[in-house]
Amino acid sequence: MDIKLWREILHPYEMAVDELTLKFNNIIKEYRTLGEYSPIEMVDGRVKKISSILEKCQKKGILLEEVCEKVDDIAGIRIICQFVEDIYKVVELINSRTDIRVVERKDYITNMKASGYRSYHMVIEYTIQTMKGPNVVKAEIQIRTLAMNFWATIEHSLQYKYRRNMPPHIRERLSAASAAIINLDAEMSRIRDEIMDSQNSFRIKANIITEILNLIQNLYKVANKREIIKIQDEFYRVYSHDDIIELEHFLTELDVLAEGYRAQGIEDQLI
Repeated sequence: MDIKLWREILHPYEMAVDELTLKFNNIIKEYRTLGEYSPIEMVDGRVKKISSILEKCQKKGILLEEVCEKVDDIAGIRIICQFVEDIYKVVELINSRTDIRVVERKDYITNMKASGYRSYHMVIEYTIQTMKGPNVVKAEIQIRTLAMNFWATIEHSLQYKYRRNMPPHIRERLSAASAAIINLDAEMSRIRDEIMDSQNSFRIKANIITEILNLIQNLYKVANKREIIKIQDEFYRVYSHDDIIELEHFLTELDVLAEGYRAQGIEDQLI
């Protein structure tokens, strides 16, 4: 199979990865715009390299003309979550979508692999629109915690180094590391509420500060320099107290002041 044909085969998968990555990132943005906790922490995607596809076909006895039908992970999406509980929320979220059809599920969290690998896999069908019309392609979605992803990345690198013939002592250490990862995820789940409260407070504070700075920037256009300096000094004073309630009060007062200038601008236009 020549390179040009490979490019034609892989292009729909590249489109699918780009679109799916964008959609999952938009889910994160939607949660955060509404001030809510997102079960998705981060997303990335990739299209399998030709060399990896050929290696898989050789290993599983797949003919090259059967690649699109029998290789499910040419397009891959990895979704990273903070907590194990979030993984199953993401699974529900994917199941509920009308633009994605789930065709296979493998729960390697409940049923961990012998190697210690843990992740939730979903094989999906996704329709992209091409110049030749709609094209349904398969993609594999891997959903895992940050800790699981760290372990899986290391394990994958070692498997590549040893060509699937890893020495027993390395396997033992990986197994021990996997047990530690399980304990870490369990501990994080136990203090999940405290972590989420802290992160939520941080997001609220960041949003308030952004609104304040936007208002100050807008006031530069209409207020006199002395008043702006006074507002900035007051903001730095309030900010130094690290008190969300005080920041909210300052934002309310600043919004009233900005609204007064807007009203004044409208009156000037009417005169």
